[in-house]
Amino acid sequence: MPVSPSRLALARRLRGLTLAELGRATGLSPQTINRWENGRQEPTPEYLGQLAEVLRLPVGFFMQPEVDPIPVEAVSFRALTKTPAFRREAVLAAGGVAREIAAWISERYRLPAADVPSLNLPKNASQHDIETIALRVRGQWDLDERPIPNMLHLLEAHGVRVFSLVQDVRDVDAFSLYLENEPFVFIDTGKTAERQRFDAAHELGHLVMHQSRERAQGREAERQADRFAAAFLMPRADVLAHNLRNASPDQLIQASRRWRVSAMALAHRLGELGLLTEWGYRSVCVELAKRGYRRTEPGSRLVPESSQVLEKVLAHLRANGSGVKAIIDGLRLTHEEFNRHVFGLAKTVSPGGGSTASIVASRGSREHLRVVSSRP
Repeated sequence: MPVSPSRLALARRLRGLTLAELGRATGLSPQTINRWENGRQEPTPEYLGQLAEVLRLPVGFFMQPEVDPIPVEAVSFRALTKTPAFRREAVLAAGGVAREIAAWISERYRLPAADVPSLNLPKNASQHDIETIALRVRGQWDLDERPIPNMLHLLEAHGVRVFSLVQDVRDVDAFSLYLENEPFVFIDTGKTAERQRFDAAHELGHLVMHQSRERAQGREAERQADRFAAAFLMPRADVLAHNLRNASPDQLIQASRRWRVSAMALAHRLGELGLLTEWGYRSVCVELAKRGYRRTEPGSRLVPESSQVLEKVLAHLRANGSGVKAIIDGLRLTHEEFNRHVFGLAKTVSPGGGSTASIVASRGSREHLRVVSSRP
């Protein structure tokens, strides 16, 4: 079977390497590698083995069908101009691998269909416009105004494919995109549980409001996604009902546990709703920062959310004797590479077989999924 040029390029970008860097690591010239990646020449088995060793992927990975690269415009990077090109390429390559994992699962399991509303914002959208859109999504998904128990389960129940942001590109932050009309969200599982939830809601905001490419980038798009996340996680009526006007730092910390958000996020939400004056908001933020709440949540017992889809798929595979080996062998990955894409979202164990099954939303609560075998 011939080598796929696109997979050579994907693997190099996945490792964040330039042609020159890969050349130095393998002793090959960048020009030769470039010819291989462009399909003008094919590496010998010996050279392919060298590449596979340096790129930490099985030789079989490079002999799978060609893959289409993900265009940079498809992703809403939070700081596009400040993100080095090699970082962007690594993120997009990781997205390509996640797309293959998702496709492997979709071929063998029935997953919830994509059900993310497309509610593109009007030009010069106001805070009220964004609040309205957040409430419309809640209404379409049959949510009342109470806190959302689990953001990742909610996303998956509505057809969003959730994967981990690979650890060596965490400076890029969480991101989302559509691939073949399927919504994907990539979460930084190294953050606190509260910040992971907010990131998930932020990326949902992009999927809902910024499907038009020209609006998907820039600071304003990021501010809009933040406002959507705040309104989605902390609905106006619910916040107003809890008597938080001029709340003290201690009150904020305690109240933030209701909505499972960071104390800083709640402080910002109170400022948006006029429950804190500008001076009061700044004072509260200074005090919270002194107590260590700028990037962490001291004393929080909130457990980071996991992927119900990935957990149930892997549990089903283990029960049938194959475990994660079925996916790894099917996609010609390594155990290490697979783990990078599910890290913090699902427990993986070494190998065992597999039969076809279905994952469907259970009755009464679409946030919960269950595995149903499609075989008698």
